[in-house]
Parts: sequence; structure tokens; C-alpha cells
Amino acid sequence: MKPESLMMSYGYRPELSEGAIKSPIFQTSTFVFKSAEEGKAFFEVAYGLREKKEGEVMGLIYSRINNPDLEILENRLCLWDEAEECAVFESGMSAITTVLLEFLKPGDLVLASSPLYGGTDHFIEKILPKFGIHAVSFKVGQTRDEIMHIVEATGMADKLALVFIETPANPTNDLIDIAGSKEIARHFSTPERNVLLAVDNTYMGPVWQHPLKHGADLILYSATKYIGGHSDVIAGACLGSSALIKRVKGLRTFLGNMAGPWTGWLLLRSLETLKARMDIQAFNAERVAAYLNQHPKIEKVYYLGNLTEADGESFHIRNRQCLTNGGMISFDVKGGEKEAFIFLNSLKLIKLAVSLGSTESLAEHPATMTHADVEPEHKEALSITEKMIRLSIGVENYHDIISDIDQALGKIPLRVESNQEEMQLHLV
Repeated sequence: MKPESLMMSYGYRPELSEGAIKSPIFQTSTFVFKSAEEGKAFFEVAYGLREKKEGEVMGLIYSRINNPDLEILENRLCLWDEAEECAVFESGMSAITTVLLEFLKPGDLVLASSPLYGGTDHFIEKILPKFGIHAVSFKVGQTRDEIMHIVEATGMADKLALVFIETPANPTNDLIDIAGSKEIARHFSTPERNVLLAVDNTYMGPVWQHPLKHGADLILYSATKYIGGHSDVIAGACLGSSALIKRVKGLRTFLGNMAGPWTGWLLLRSLETLKARMDIQAFNAERVAAYLNQHPKIEKVYYLGNLTEADGESFHIRNRQCLTNGGMISFDVKGGEKEAFIFLNSLKLIKLAVSLGSTESLAEHPATMTHADVEPEHKEALSITEKMIRLSIGVENYHDIISDIDQALGKIPLRVESNQEEMQLHLV
């Protein structure tokens, strides 16, 4: 069966919960052992004193370590990406920072794509150096040889431990070749040091892109976004092989940043409609982008569906990696911050908010909001300018979304020659 069908029941046995058709919320902090021997066996495995025996099934002990709602959720999330194992966290940043701290140590080098989500960029550039971990970045569009030269130029190529990419990039929708990034990781790997590739798949996943199939070792999500999708829960997830996720879960246990049962239950609910929601969002985004593409007050539209063969490698990457054009659109208004703010302040249906992937359509100003902490010259180089607006398309009727955008753009004075009149726009 397809994942969307299995989201209703996979990993749950009603007979263990009084026949309830949906998993109850296991709102408990601790679980009762059947015997002292069972408790001893659990702690032996939990603390790495021994490996699990073949066929040995670990019971429940404490909700900081495992909980039925969390376990069912992790099992179901694996289905979308065909991962061996999953770890769910209290936030996307919890997932990202736990991975970075687990697979990097003082003296190591991390290679990161640019742009990244602002929180991730801050942690890599500002926090990791406090622990003696070095970072170097590359821009979208640079060739494999250019990127490898960047690594070698640091003088620390032998210390490279992790390649971290986000594709499509936030907020520009720029694409990075996952398979090509894995080749870079392999190039710098040695028999003693396996360089891992971690992919932030929040913008496209887990329905529209499957990084493990293209060579990624770890997938990361802000599950707050499409997976949760209702602007009512904060969560994150990491997926990969059992060996890698075992390490991630080990650190998670001691950091204490796993999701609780209520979060797990909410996400189980959301998974049931995940594909339906994302299908509608992709459908709506295509029509919104078509409208934006022909508007005289818009300078450029950043949307995967706009890519053609003239865009070279980006076009081919999209065709290889992405199953749809997604639900995210960024665009540059003609003007700057003043014009962008007029637009944002004039929206009525679309909400001015910084998240993405929710049922409601959202709009934000990356340069002064999500990416405010990125160095000004770096933002400029990445096209994250004062005129950029990012849209997360929701599940509303697309005519209503376009109508709201149309009236908000109508508030911006049109910069035209004196003898020109503003063109009349018709809704798609």
C-alpha cells in the first residue's frame, strides 16, 4: 500500500487500547516494568552496556526515551522517505542542532550550502565556533570542483565531517544536487572517517522529495511545517539508517529534546491528510505563480515551475529530485522595503507570519524577519533583498488567494513612464 493509505493505521493495534480506532494519547511520564529482569535488560541496552539480542523487543520505560504515540509516529514517518528509522523532536531546530552536535566534534569542519534557514545559519556560523567547530559555505550554482576547492582552501579538508544542505533553499527556492553533494562527501571520506550528508527537506517533504534515494545519509524536517501543517504544533524529525538514528536518539535521550505524547498524537492526526493537503498546496501554488509571472509590479518570481532548460543544471536537478514544483513562492516587488511592506500590510486573507507549509497561506519578509541575522553583504549576494517577499501557499481556494494578492499589489504605486497607464490584470 501507498504511504497515504498506511497513515490511518500503520504501527497501531486497537486491541491493545480497548479497541480505540485511533491511538489514545499516552499522557504518562513513566511505565511499569513486568519484572526487575525486564528493567535491567532495558537499561543495559539504553545505556549501551550491551547490544540488543536478535529478536529482543525493548519495552517502555520513560517518556523521555520512548512513548507509544512517539513510536507510532516515527514508524509512520519512515514510510514516506523509505527510511530505516526516525527520531522526532520538540522542534526542527532541536533535530538540526542534535544532529550537528552528534556528528561534529571540536576541530571538525562542516560544509554548508547557502542560503539556509536563518536559525540553522545562525547555529552553524555563531554557535558551533564556540565549541571549536569550523564552518565553510558554498553558494548554489557553484560546480563540484569549485566547492571542493573551497573545502581544500580552508586547509582543513582532512577534518571535514559533515556536508549540510537545504534544498530547495529558504527563501530563494534555489536547488542543490543531492547526488552531487554526496559525491563531494565521498571525495573527502577516508576509511577512518566517513563524511556524512544531511539534507534539510522541510520545503519539499516528505511527499515531494526523497533525499535518501539520491544519496543523503540523514533527512531533517521542521515537522511544524507540512507534516504538522496546521500552525498548532512545534516539532522536528530526523530520518536515516538505524545505525545513524541510534546515535541521534542516544544524544536526544540526554538532551531531553524529544517530542512529548501530545505532540506525537497531533502529528499522527496530521499525517492522515498530509498528501491531500500538499497536493492542494502544489496545485494552488502553480496558479498563483502564473498570476505573479505576468504582474507589472513584480520584478522576479522564484518558483520551481518557472525553471526551463535555459536555467541549465537547476532545471535538470528539479526534474531528477522533485516530484512537484512545491508550494513555496518568493518574488521581488519593483522597489524595496517600502513597497514590500505596503504589500504585506495590505493582505487580508493571507496571514503575515514567518512559518510555512500550513493550511493557511502565509507571507513574510525574509530580509528583515527569518534571515535578519544573516550578514547584509551575504544576503545581497544570495538575492535576499529588501524587495523579496516569501509566500507559503495554503489550501484556500486559489481564486481567493490570487484576489488577495491582487488587491495588496494594487496598493503599491506602479513605477512606469509618465505616458503609460497601469495595465489591467485579470485573475487566473
